[in-house]
Amino acid sequence: MKLYYDFHIHSGLSPCGDNEMTPNNIVNMAKLYDLDVIALTDHNSTLNCRAVMEAGKEIGLLVIPGMELCTAEEVHLVCLFPDIKKATQFGDFIRSTLPPIRNKPTVFGEQLVFDKNDNVLGFEHTLLITASTIGANDAVSVVADYGGICYPAHIDRNSYSIISNLGTIDDSFKFNCAEIFDLDALEALKKQYPYLNDLKILSSSDAHYLEHMRLKEHYIEADENSIEAILEALKTPCYKE
Repeated sequence: MKLYYDFHIHSGLSPCGDNEMTPNNIVNMAKLYDLDVIALTDHNSTLNCRAVMEAGKEIGLLVIPGMELCTAEEVHLVCLFPDIKKATQFGDFIRSTLPPIRNKPTVFGEQLVFDKNDNVLGFEHTLLITASTIGANDAVSVVADYGGICYPAHIDRNSYSIISNLGTIDDSFKFNCAEIFDLDALEALKKQYPYLNDLKILSSSDAHYLEHMRLKEHYIEADENSIEAILEALKTPCYKE
């Protein structure tokens, strides 16, 4: 079945995310856009995944718990997990790999932790936009230890992408997917990096503000609208847009 998705969305937990990116605002905007499934992927944290999943469940929207991991090389990777338990465990692990730098809300932005009703439960005080100690070459296996998958985010951007920071993308990384923000750039990138021809190409919003979330546009094929089926679809070769 076709499932319209957005697998890269930030909440107010990400310091660069708008405080209006609350659980209910996110899921209701996705529902308004007629999406079937979204993923919450805050920077280096999964603290708001449970609240967004619960808010999504109440309106019939599937939410995959995830994270945008910043590797040791400052490469951004989208990580998706099979359930909130695994996502939370991974989030706890990644938090232990971050440098002990305290967030300065007036400089970087607040890092808000919500409940499913959009109430602010507290703040994450460790700055989330720093690099973890996980290397890009190790990320696939580390995430797999928690039952998840990961793939490079916004490979067409000039910062925090695997191509901009490492200068290449090849089979040594063991990815099954890659995310591109602007699909118009894909063919040129495929010519330069042939490995992309072997990957499923996804395109998500990387929304930090509600107005940046995308309308129903991109879809994947999966056996059913469940996290298990979607992760399995993303693991199998080679999905075409």
